Amino acid sequence: MSVSRVRTIRAAAFDIQAAIFGLVLLLLASFIFHTTPVSAAPAGPNATNLPATRFVVWLEKAVEFEVLSLSNPNRVVVSLPNVKMRLPNAADDLETGLVKSFRVGLSAPGRSRIVIDVRAPVVVKRSEIVKQDRGHHLELDLAPAASALHPEKSKAAKLQLVQPPLPRPASRPEEIIARAYKPVIVIDPGHGGHDSGAKKNGVVEKDVVLAFSRVLRDKLEATGRYRVIMTRDSDVFISLDERREIAERNQAALFIAVHADYAGAHARGATIYSLRESTAQALQRSASSEVVNAVLTNEELSGVERSDARAIRSILADLAAREIAVNKERTNTFTRSVIQFMSVSTEMRPNADREANFRVLKTAKVPSVLIELAYVTNPQDARNLKSNAWRNKVADSIVTAIDNYFSYQIARLPM
Repeated sequence: MSVSRVRTIRAAAFDIQAAIFGLVLLLLASFIFHTTPVSAAPAGPNATNLPATRFVVWLEKAVEFEVLSLSNPNRVVVSLPNVKMRLPNAADDLETGLVKSFRVGLSAPGRSRIVIDVRAPVVVKRSEIVKQDRGHHLELDLAPAASALHPEKSKAAKLQLVQPPLPRPASRPEEIIARAYKPVIVIDPGHGGHDSGAKKNGVVEKDVVLAFSRVLRDKLEATGRYRVIMTRDSDVFISLDERREIAERNQAALFIAVHADYAGAHARGATIYSLRESTAQALQRSASSEVVNAVLTNEELSGVERSDARAIRSILADLAAREIAVNKERTNTFTRSVIQFMSVSTEMRPNADREANFRVLKTAKVPSVLIELAYVTNPQDARNLKSNAWRNKVADSIVTAIDNYFSYQIARLPM
């Protein structure tokens, strides 16, 4: 790609997090995520004549990111952690070249997304973070895809469009190569150590749920799509609060507690528990003041007008409550996905979607479920819990449910 043909769109004064109001707006986007694309000039020249375009975003620090080139509609999507950034000035730089408009918002708690609308199918020829004197540049080199230039090569072009760019060896030590962002999934095998959990029919709950969790972890990691953290990977005791805090510290996208149930011999099948609605509402009521006190101190608000400070506190209080509501909605969506796919692989209890006041699920930050795999008190369920074939079959169904959940979340976001 000739450097002389690259049109560069550089970061300018648009700083979405430079001031407190920018933070508020960005947080708000995580709940409504209905951002309006920056207005662009009318469609430019034919795709065959469009120059390659370099899109530059200033970042306060280097972060891991993922870039995807998508079609129908044509766009490039950048996913990265929340970080202070400056985006280009649209009006000055979008009259020619591949970029038509762009927008930014939160795609998940702790995650930002930049969507770049392009005039034609593109390939990302280069994507990396380059250290500058002050901060870093995220640089994306976009070029028209083969399908736009050579229709006879449309098959190859389609393959290029859906594949993320391969990492390019750094030409300078300070260049940081993009590594794909993977949602963090925390798997929590219940009990452990002196807490054996339920026992019956030769089954010890702490042992079978750990064995199952390892199978699920290995299958998730084998997809290459997720980063998996186990709250325990041996026979140790961990408090309920620490299990939940592990998920929060790692900004998990999902928290899955794994247990086995105990009842009469006739009860059998799996159950999926989420946090009781009344408890979630109580968390919403208490979250506002806690989050405001943690996020904005009086010192941080010292340069803000009193009336503005009150408005900011009010907005953040509302956002704190909304975050809990969003996580509850995501939890409900994931629960339905698990039941849909698990029911194909194993017996489910009637009305398997249930709510409870389990302490381990009391988090405002992470969509969380507790899966009771089966009953140790039922002879057939007990045999299943000890069966490697059954564990593999059920773990496969949960992996499918997780894939389905994330596909649904992505599909709901405006591109």
